[in-house]
Amino acid sequence: REMTKGTQSFGPRQNKTHGLCVRCGRRSWHIQGKKCASCGYPAAKMRNFNWGSKAKRRRTTGTGRMKYLADIPRRAKNFFVPALRPSQWLPRPRNKEGNARQLGVDVRV
Repeated sequence: REMTKGTQSFGPRQNKTHGLCVRCGRRSWHIQGKKCASCGYPAAKMRNFNWGSKAKRRRTTGTGRMKYLADIPRRAKNFFVPALRPSQWLPRPRNKEGNARQLGVDVRV
């Protein structure tokens, strides 16, 4: 057999160098080095570089669920009105003055 750098050299490779990362979920966790090649775990800050603008785009805000941030624009539009508990709800108005009397507003001007 010839000693080449190509196809024949790839045959003996059967050990995995990377496993799944617990933070980003990619197969980039270096098993011996104990560090993720993608997100940099266990470092506190996420790994990102300015030369990898596409990589930044893939994991930036807005690519996930945004469970909290999704309703912020709507709440900001209403000036962040605090949520009321059901016990604080006003009863339905029974007259044309509405809930003004209960709120302490003088309607007759």
